[in-house]
Amino acid sequence: MSYIREDIRNIAIIAHVDHGKTTLVDGMLKQSGIFRSNEKVDERVMDSNDLEKERGITILSKNTAVIHDGIKINIVDTPGHADFGGEVERVLKMVDGVLLLVDAFEGPMPQTRFVLKKALELKKKAIVVVNKIDRPDARPNEVIDEVFELFIELGADDELLDFPIVYCSARNGIATLDLSVEAVNLEPLFKTIIEHVPAPEGDEDAPLQMLVTSIDSNEYVGRIAVGKIERGKLKKNQQVAVCDKDGEVRNGKIANLYVYNGLRRVDVEEASIGDIVAVSGIADINIGETIADISNPEALPFVDIDEPTISMTFSVNDSPFAGREGEYVTSRHLRERLMKELETNVSLRVKETETTDAFEVSGRGELHLSILIETMRREGYELQVSKPRVIFKDIDGVKHEPIEYLTIDVPEEFMGVVMEKLGTRKAEMVNMTSAINGYVRLEFKIPARGLIGYRNEFLTDTKGNGIMNHIFHGYEPYKGDIPERTRGSLVAFESGEAVTYGLYNAQERGTLFIPAGTPVYSGMIVGVCSRAEDIEVNVCKKKHVTNMRASGSDEALRLTPHTEMTLEQSLEFIASDELVEVTPKTIRMRKKILDVNLRKKEASAKAKAAREGK
Repeated sequence: MSYIREDIRNIAIIAHVDHGKTTLVDGMLKQSGIFRSNEKVDERVMDSNDLEKERGITILSKNTAVIHDGIKINIVDTPGHADFGGEVERVLKMVDGVLLLVDAFEGPMPQTRFVLKKALELKKKAIVVVNKIDRPDARPNEVIDEVFELFIELGADDELLDFPIVYCSARNGIATLDLSVEAVNLEPLFKTIIEHVPAPEGDEDAPLQMLVTSIDSNEYVGRIAVGKIERGKLKKNQQVAVCDKDGEVRNGKIANLYVYNGLRRVDVEEASIGDIVAVSGIADINIGETIADISNPEALPFVDIDEPTISMTFSVNDSPFAGREGEYVTSRHLRERLMKELETNVSLRVKETETTDAFEVSGRGELHLSILIETMRREGYELQVSKPRVIFKDIDGVKHEPIEYLTIDVPEEFMGVVMEKLGTRKAEMVNMTSAINGYVRLEFKIPARGLIGYRNEFLTDTKGNGIMNHIFHGYEPYKGDIPERTRGSLVAFESGEAVTYGLYNAQERGTLFIPAGTPVYSGMIVGVCSRAEDIEVNVCKKKHVTNMRASGSDEALRLTPHTEMTLEQSLEFIASDELVEVTPKTIRMRKKILDVNLRKKEASAKAKAAREGK
């Protein structure tokens, strides 16, 4: 018999990056009395791992719950970056409605379109929350029109188009249903959620069904499966069946059963339909599997996760400095860590290569993979990674490539240079919106290849004033060759320690990436050349001491400040014959072939093959 749980609401917060999802959850937690009055609470308390705190972005979806007027609201905070779209897609299976958060100035952005499209495909009821109404340049009424147009464009039916609107400032913890009424707290938001998000419905007495939508782990209890109970009841110590995606069934036992209260998991004896629960005790459970009744095992359908579009080669570090700084340096360590990542990172793919020392890792974008590399580096891993490559597809005998939908907000004065640069990268302009506060919005369809290495150039061209966002659009026929980097590398000629005299002579050839005192090895990249070809430089060269002293010879040599390269910048910078060496302490760039003579032989062999191929 169908039963409605009026005491529960399950919602996900979806939005473009930086529109205030995590800040809004903070406000809801604080106003629902989850924290003690004297408790010190961090800002963006849901962004719990170090990388999230540093970058101010959400990478992993998180669960929390608040109680309002006796009704439990389970909230899932989701990432905004397109690269973590896999997290968003599977979380939507766990909820009955979504809060679509939109910035009161920026309006709908590429990721807003992406997450809303996924929610509408699953027929999830949306509440539109216009955030940051306290911004001096806020334009809430125009933004609502833009959101409405987006719903229509994505094919929402009349029922989904009839969405409630809440105006709020997450930072100040206030919300209102009418801009002419002064907002004092988040009460209007809580009331809207309770009124408009459907309560979970199902048969409490039917055989158990629960879809596993995310995996956590704990050193005491092992793997923890998180999901929503769709049917029946679940008890502690219950014997259950686990159905995988291929229809195979195995048995298991629930050791611990938890529900969410605030940021904590609370141990319970029993849970029922509509409860978002975490269970431990099943060691080999995976995302997408169904925990079911042991006498009547029925699997639930799982959402199809979009395929990866970018791949990179992760390999064992074989540079002259290998093993100096990392704790985990062997191919066995690398393989185990990547296989462990596959258990929770649903958008990731790992493929063995011909050599045991290298793995092909594919993901949803450069950020997706660079976050994985940065996480491994902080865990003590040492590895080398190649330049990101796009994944081509053969469709009906025609080579297709991934296309991104690129949105750029830029001051009018920089419009020309941006359009010129994107033209050479095979971008096709789709839309141009007139200036808001002197900014123009340009929208393009561009091959994913064309975006690799563009972000640094874009920031330089717009003097840091431009904003770019992009999202996977689909596969289209191959657009033709795109020129690679236009400048060569400055490559260290010998091993040793970089000294001021050597660097001073080298800086005339381009821009340096290292300061004096940096250990270098032959074949390591120490800067970018001002010309198109690679140049060998001897940064370890000391000045010869003579008994002749010329006037001015004792004056200190002035070095131009070097450019510090981050992991993302290094991945964007390297050419196809170069690698990024990543250790817990250092990020270096190097040539794949360190020996200069072997590099020259390889280059001439390639040139000869190209001539004969023509």
